[in-house]
Parts: sequence; structure tokens; C-alpha cells
Amino acid sequence: MSTRRQAVVLLSGGLDSATVLAMAGDEGFEPHALTFDYGQRHRHELDCAVRVAQAAGAMHHVLQLDQTAFRGSALTDGPAVPVDRSDDVMEASIPVTYVPARNTILLSHALGYAEHIGSRDLFIGVNAVDYSGYPDCRPAFIEAFQALANLATRAGVEGDSFQVHAPLQHMDKASIIKKGLLLGVDYGLTSTCYQPSEDGIPCDRCDACILRARGFEGAGCADPLVRDAS
Repeated sequence: MSTRRQAVVLLSGGLDSATVLAMAGDEGFEPHALTFDYGQRHRHELDCAVRVAQAAGAMHHVLQLDQTAFRGSALTDGPAVPVDRSDDVMEASIPVTYVPARNTILLSHALGYAEHIGSRDLFIGVNAVDYSGYPDCRPAFIEAFQALANLATRAGVEGDSFQVHAPLQHMDKASIIKKGLLLGVDYGLTSTCYQPSEDGIPCDRCDACILRARGFEGAGCADPLVRDAS
């Protein structure tokens, strides 16, 4: 039986969460990966999450959520995913790809699962540097949720405190990719695109694809998902 401390890791199947899963393991935790099916249009990421968890040797659960809580986003049933946006436009406002209260809801499920299995550590791959302006990716949100976790649970009230780890919070995409490669993450197993084809080919035009491409360029290495144009 493992003597390592258990951690619950939110795993979307994307680049950031795959890196965080590897970091949790590298820090000595026994990770339990949670993936959520909330009706996202980019469902290819669910298959990627399964492969990422298997490659990491992590326990993995895919949870089906009530999709009515996530309507109105371009990632679910809302408007089209915006493409070819400049940095200025990305930074100007919260984009239509924002999913209502997504990280709050997902972390709440993770918190309940963590308390059940005796874990006091939650890992999430939010980032406040290379991101599209989501309010639930900010450091203030992580701090507030950790405070909530310790007010709203039996474990927290009894002094067995929870910690919400957001190790990518202040890293740019290039630094994240370099860290993941050092830990052996296979980014060919991940999906970042908001609107990939049915077989997972990225559009190369949405905000997520643009930020990913910039990250690999900054890291000085090729993205394994990029097809050889020759």
C-alpha cells in the first residue's frame, strides 16, 4: 500500500493540466486525476485526458456533470469560438469562451472527493500570465477558494487544512512546456484547441491554439501536434 500523500488533480486533457499532473507526482504525491464531461464541444480533450492519466500512471475518474449549469459559452452551446484574435483583443475583455463558474464548480467536486479519500491537496492548472482573461484563473480566486474549502468542510473546521496548489499561476507557456518536458510529459497526448476536428486536429486559430504555438516557439521546441507542412 502506498504511503505517499494523496492529491486530487483536475485533468482536462490539455497542456497545462498534463503538466500539473506530472508536477504533483514529482512532488511526491499520489495523484487522483478528475476529468469532467460538462458538454464541452471540444470533446476530444476527454479522450486525451484518459491517455495522459494512463501515461502518468495516475488513478483517473471521468465525471458526468449536469450540462445545464454550463450553457451560454462558446465552448458549450453558445456563439462561435473566436479566431485570429490579437493580444490586445484577448486582453480587452472576458471572452465568449468563458464557461459560467466552471472552475468553482469543478474545484467543489474535487474538494468533496478529496475530503472523502482523505486528501488535503488539490491541484489545478490555472494560469494568470498566458491566458484569455478568465476571472476564475486569477490568484485571488485560488486564495478565495482555499479559504472556502477550510470554512466549508469538516476537515477544515477541525484543523486538517486543505491547500489548493496552482503551480503554473505565474509561469508563461514556454516555461510551463519546459517544465513538463523535464518531467517527461508527452504533449502529443494532449489537446488544447477549442474547436478541433473530429480526429483531434487543432484549428491553429483560436486563442488556445495561438497561446500554445507561442509557448512552443518560446520553449525552442516543436509541438508534436503540429503537422509537417512538407
